[in-house]
Amino acid sequence: MPAQRGAGVPSLSGRFWGSGGASHPGGRAVGDRRGRRMAFIAPYIIQVDAGLPLVFLGGVHAGCFELFGTERVKAIRDLKGKTVAVPELGSAQHVFVAAMAAYVGIDPNRDINFVTHPVSDSLQLLAERKVDALMGLPPVPQELRDKKIGRVIVSSGLDRPWSQYFCCIVAANQEFVRKHPVATKRALRAILKATQFCAVEPERAAQLMADKGYCYDYSLQTMKEIAYARWRDYDAEDTIRFYSLRLREAGMIKSTPNKIIAQGTDWRFFNQLKRELKG
Repeated sequence: MPAQRGAGVPSLSGRFWGSGGASHPGGRAVGDRRGRRMAFIAPYIIQVDAGLPLVFLGGVHAGCFELFGTERVKAIRDLKGKTVAVPELGSAQHVFVAAMAAYVGIDPNRDINFVTHPVSDSLQLLAERKVDALMGLPPVPQELRDKKIGRVIVSSGLDRPWSQYFCCIVAANQEFVRKHPVATKRALRAILKATQFCAVEPERAAQLMADKGYCYDYSLQTMKEIAYARWRDYDAEDTIRFYSLRLREAGMIKSTPNKIIAQGTDWRFFNQLKRELKG
């Protein structure tokens, strides 16, 4: 998400982030040169289930996604039979809505009409009530509230059970982690220090975002709304288990949570950094 970029985290080569030829469900390569250093956890779980050589290293924060809807949608259950805009099928937005729907007993493949539109178009379509809902991540929620478009149905930062788990997590190429444990830990340390930076100095973090072309006010809201300071409080393995169950319910993976955890997690660096980094 945009709020993570540019806050003191160094760019790393594709060797760390994945294999260059592996496609991310959201349309980006796992190991591309754009420094895809972290993302919403659920698409990564889908990759591990598909056999990609990824390993989860640690959680970063919770609370960056918000589900917005028109007056026709008052709760997740109301998405049944409705039209939901997503950037593309398999994107983080699509997978999160599918997981939420499955949690309340809706079959996202059968009961929700997903339509694909660029994010900027989706905002206008929601304003015109041509779609019923969309899942936004910064700066979309901030812009929707500012322009008084739609209403918040679910905030992953405030509403349980979503607020109890990481949304964004760091994943890396298994071979790189095995061969370069020191570099792996350094990279994870940089990301976690950037997370703390966002929590402690939100104005400076927002200015860094503004320098890259993002709206300062929206960036500052993001820094203050997302629980950056609480990365030690969440349980990364419980997060894997929770979202793996949701994805199985949605028919998006076949593996059990225990298999995903056994094949795709390595928490040793994360646990060490929890002790080493000052609060």
